Parts: sequence; C-alpha cells; structure tokens
Amino acid sequence: MAALLQPNMSSLQKGAGGERLVTPSPPCSPSLGDSCSIAPLTPSPSPRTVLRPRCVRPFSVVVAIDFGTTSSGYAFSFTHDPEAIHMMRRWEGGDPGVANQKSPTCLLLTPEQRFHSFGFAARDSYHDLDPEEAQHWLYFDKFKMKIHSTTDLTLETELEAVNGRKMRAIEVFAHALRFFREHALKEVKDQSSAVLEGGDVRWVITVPAVWRQPAKQFMREAAYLAGLVSPEAPEQLLIALEPEAASIYCRKLRLHQVIDLSSRPMANGLEPDGSRLFDSTFRQAREQLRRARHSRTFVVESGTGELWAEMQTGDRYIVADCGGGTVDLTVHQIEQPQGTLKELYKASGGPYGAVGVDLAFEAMLCQIFGADFIESFKAKRPAAWVDLTIAFEARKRTAAPGRPSALNISLPFSFIDFYKRHRGHSVETALRKSNVNILKWSSQGMLRMTPEAMNELFQPTISQIVQHIVALMQKPEVQGVRFLFLVGGFAESPMLQHAVQLAFGRSCRIIIPQDVGLTILKGAVLFGLDPTVVRVRRCPLTYGVGVLNRFVEGRHPRDKLLVKEGRRWCTDVLDRFVSVDQSVALGEVVRRSYTPARPGQRKIIINIYCSGSDDAVYITDPGVRKCGTITLDLPEPPPGGCARAGRREIRTTMQFGDTEIKVTAVDVVTSRSVRAAIDFLSN
Repeated sequence: MAALLQPNMSSLQKGAGGERLVTPSPPCSPSLGDSCSIAPLTPSPSPRTVLRPRCVRPFSVVVAIDFGTTSSGYAFSFTHDPEAIHMMRRWEGGDPGVANQKSPTCLLLTPEQRFHSFGFAARDSYHDLDPEEAQHWLYFDKFKMKIHSTTDLTLETELEAVNGRKMRAIEVFAHALRFFREHALKEVKDQSSAVLEGGDVRWVITVPAVWRQPAKQFMREAAYLAGLVSPEAPEQLLIALEPEAASIYCRKLRLHQVIDLSSRPMANGLEPDGSRLFDSTFRQAREQLRRARHSRTFVVESGTGELWAEMQTGDRYIVADCGGGTVDLTVHQIEQPQGTLKELYKASGGPYGAVGVDLAFEAMLCQIFGADFIESFKAKRPAAWVDLTIAFEARKRTAAPGRPSALNISLPFSFIDFYKRHRGHSVETALRKSNVNILKWSSQGMLRMTPEAMNELFQPTISQIVQHIVALMQKPEVQGVRFLFLVGGFAESPMLQHAVQLAFGRSCRIIIPQDVGLTILKGAVLFGLDPTVVRVRRCPLTYGVGVLNRFVEGRHPRDKLLVKEGRRWCTDVLDRFVSVDQSVALGEVVRRSYTPARPGQRKIIINIYCSGSDDAVYITDPGVRKCGTITLDLPEPPPGGCARAGRREIRTTMQFGDTEIKVTAVDVVTSRSVRAAIDFLSN
C-alpha cells in the first residue's frame, strides 16, 4: 500500500563518526506536531578533507568484468598482492591484425535458447552453421546498447537476435556473465594455492557513467541471475563507472606507459622537420602495446605515478572514455597527499561510440543497394551479414588520417548472389547507378573505399565527440584542465586520436595509455580493491519524493489544495533528497522518517521522482518523472510498543555518494532493521 508521505525528519549527514552537515528540519508529520513546514534539503558543501578510513579487505580476490558493447574481458588481483593485475587467458580465434586481449561481445544460443558459446567461439560457430540452420539459432551482437537506449527498461525488456527471434534481455546478459564467471573462477583457482569459497571473491562489473539507475540495477539483477553473487550478499558486487575506473588506473601511470600527443608543437599536422607527429607517435604506441602483450600480469604503482607528481591541489583533468557504444566524460581532481579523487562535474556523454561508424557504413550500403534489400539480406543470410561486419571492422581499425590508398572490403559471395536474385542486376551495376561516387567496385570483387569515403563514415561520430568535449570544457567547473586522457577501445583509432589532437592539443596535454583498450578493466580491479578511492561524486539528477506541505494562501496554487481532517494541505510538493550536480561525499547520507498511514500496516511503498533540473517545485512540474520506488517491509510492532500505532516511526537512510543509490531503514521504537529495497525497474 502506498503511503501518504508526511516526513517528520530530514537531514543530510556524514556516515558514522562524521560531522553533521545540515541541521534537521522541524518535525513535519501532522501526527507528530503542529508545525508542518518541510524545510527543503539544501545542497551540502563539499566536505573538508579528512583522513581516509583504512580499506578493509575481507575478500581474497577481486575479479572485474569489463562488459563492453563491442568487446569484453576480465582481470583479477589477489588482495595479498594488490599491485599485480592478472589479465585473462588468450582467446582462441580472432581477426588478423587485431589484438585479442578481449573477446567480441557476441553470444550464441541454441534454438532451444541454451548457451552454446561466447566471443570468438560464438562468432566462428555461427559463421560455420549451414545458412538454413543458422536461421534457427540465436546470435546476439553489440547488445549492450539496448540497455542504454531503452527508456522504459524493465526485467521483461527483450532483445532481438540477428534472426529476428526475441528473448528477455536479462537472460541474455546472464548467459554472458555466467560465461565470464566460470572462466574467471577457473583461472583464479589455477593461480591460487588457497581453497576459495564463494564469499572470498568480490566481483566488479563496469557500466558507462551516463547510464541511469535502472540500467545499473539491471546489470546487478543479471549478475544475481548468473550466480556471480547472491541477492543476500549485495556488497560482494560493485558496479564501477567506466571513465571513473579509467581515472583510477591513469593516476598510477608512469611516463613510459603513456603516449603524449601534445608533447611537441605542430604546423598543419606536421613537425618542424616536415614529418608527421601523429604517425610517429601512433607507431610508437603500437610498438609499446605489442611489447606489453607478451605479459599477462601488469604491475601498478603502489602510490601515484609520475604524471600526478606534477599536479598541484586544484589541478583538473578530463577522462574521455571512448567505447564501442558510448562516450563518457568525467572530470576529476586528485587530492594530495591522500591520492583520492574528487568528481568536479557530473558525468556526461552519449551514444557516440565506434558503433556509430558501423551504422554509417550500413546506411551507406542502404543508400547504394536499398534499405529493403539490406533488411532482407540480414534476415535471410544472417551469418553472411556477420561476415560483412567483421570485414568492415578489420578495415575500420586500419583507417588513418592522410592515408593515400583506398581500402578494400570483401563482399560475401552470398551477398553478391542474393542481390542479383533480388534485383535482377549485379552489385557492380548498383554501384554505377548510385550517387555514392566515393565507393567503387574492384575488379577483384571487392568494395573499394576511398580515403574520402572512410573519412565520411567517421566524421559524424568524431565530430559529436569533439563537440561534447568542447562544451564540457566551457563549464566553469572544468575550465583550466591540464590533462585530457583518451581511453576505451575507440581511443585506439588513429582517426579519433588525430581529431582530438587537432582540437585540443594546444590547450591541454592529451595522454593515451599504451594499453588504452585495457585501461578500464585494470581500473575496475583497483576500484574493487579500494572502493573509497573516489571520495566525492556529483549527482546526475535531482531525486526526491512527493509530500504534503501546509497550504499557504497566495504561495501555493489552488489546484494543489487538499483538506484533510480540517487541515489544509498542499499536495505534490517535491521533497528533495539531493539536487542535480550536487557534490556528495562517500559516506554522506540522507535521512527521512515516515509514519505508516494506518495501524497494522505491513508495507510502505514510496514513489521516487527525478528531474534533470534543480528548479522543480512539484512532482507534476515539466521534466519531473516517477523513476522508482522504495519499499519498506514493516515487522509486527511489539505489543504496547507504541502508545499510538499512528506514531510509529520508520527511519530511512539513503546513500547517494556511491555508484548506486542504496537505502536502509530501522524501526525507531524497537531499533530493529526494516527490510528496505529500492527499485528502478518496475515502473
């Protein structure tokens, strides 16, 4: 039963032992007092620097899973040797010229929806299926983006396989996570002399920083379904924000582990001696990366690296996580001497990842051959379509600015044959008739993409990334950044590196870790070893609940008036927990007390509302929407425990300074914990 909310206490406090930051407002519940004015939650000042609590490590090993749009992988570290990060085993299969440190995020299920394979094995097995048989198998590729793009995400949200069949998304993600669980645990046990129990492992799963609470909860629920941890031990699983993880790792870097794209001045992209700075630095990065891949164990600094030794208190830097699906931007400041990180501006970004280049290529094919043909080919020859995307991916990775020669992309024979049957003329004829002059047909039966064609495919996505970084740098909190770190799989692209270098090389130092595609994975392991390293975060949204305030004539609108038991109330008032872009330190909590609406009530359901702005007054204002619920399961009150059942007080504590919103509750009369759950997936 939903409660009629009349909170009787509000405060924003530090955790145990910390100082109180906001004085509690006067009691507000009609059953508890006559004063019914609810003081709004004021944004807390950024807490003063305090000594960090010693990081308690009850786990024996931390296993991190970087679940990416295009590729995924895992790494782990034993808590007795936290400076050594072990990467996963080499993967079977792979593409010529492409590093196999991570596996493609591809999942293959049997026609009966049972797990068959993941990664290269899934892709290759699907390719080898008979075309008629392949139409019955479920092959999922780049499916992570569905979680970001779905506005009404629930546990019943479905994903569509390449053949058009649908399946619950939570089950697809659980299959993939279960695969990583089995492989990671086997490798951990092979390297450990101790006998590991389930509770000895802390799991970390990475998600984009721009993901909202429903998507984060979705990944947690998928992990529960996959058996990584039990819902009864939620602390065993951490959700890490991808650019935040990269930032945690980057602060450990030494100078020989990075490429500095802005180390020397340029003139029209050339060095003073006429050579191309970009080409030389990229070759240097490739060589360093090649050497690094001979070892699967990485040793990190016990303190902070040499780059941070140059930084002073107040220095700011941006981490641009350029992945397959999204680009996330995080602004951090390192706090000396503790080495903790403080977020200076809320995470921002959008769907500007490398998949945008793939979609541009598909749009170009539709322009040449017709959208109806491409859709038909994908449905009737799904394995051949996968072959074509793999061929394009390999050429996409070799695209570089200033490349003089064209790139050849092999079209599967089934594409050429299917098109002739479908249209009655050849692929070559279609190319001649199209207006796409930058794409030619090779006499060897391949598409020839001119440098202009490849540039046209990259430019829309790269321009969005550059524009977003420009807009971020214009924010007052961000001006004067000294470093821009490029990380993520898409950051390996010479096209993106060159564009960022031209746009920002003169205003800040552009740093690319030598193992750029693994930066997030390693940082996620470090985050699992010490989750307190990010001390202050910024709230991405305003969160609150709808409550009653005493109606004030002339201030409150008449349509909000509610008369109850002779008292005049204003309905739908937004009682804020936190405000958008508010600084919230790790350990800060928001407290509210609620009274059951009737005696004997066993459940209180509280609707949570959110907004992207800070000026909302009522839950009915434009831009305010219901985004979740808090459920409090009330135990039976002890006989005579309350003089009056209506005065029973349930005190809830909400924590907003972590990567996920958490809630706990206690029955004030009995001091017993109340089962509290926060849900963003059941709207």
